[in-house]
Amino acid sequence: QVQLVESGGGLVQAEESLSLSCAASGRTFSSYVMGWFRQAPGKEREFVASISGSGGFTVYSKSVKGRFTISRDNAKNTVYLQMNILKPEDTAMYFCAASPGSTIMTTTRRYDYWGQGTQVTVSS
Repeated sequence: QVQLVESGGGLVQAEESLSLSCAASGRTFSSYVMGWFRQAPGKEREFVASISGSGGFTVYSKSVKGRFTISRDNAKNTVYLQMNILKPEDTAMYFCAASPGSTIMTTTRRYDYWGQGTQVTVSS
């Protein structure tokens, strides 16, 4: 069982930056692929970024590649999402998720554990 708690959301203006954190419980954090997803009102939850257990491999959606960076600190059981050059279309509830195993996944159904989410709002 893994419990995830996101933090760091807020209201920012376009082109500003924001950093999200996700703290995980449990002693086997490094055995999980970690992902960030987001969901805007009236839209489906979509993949943002994912990182392997070791932190050596990352995958990004096209819409955030080059602006967002996912990282993790296994000693602190925490995964991060650094978001730069934010756009109004980045406005959404952001969720972190954990997927057991070693293969990076980009679909929600591959993730077994989810946090409650943190709201990110970008004004124009």
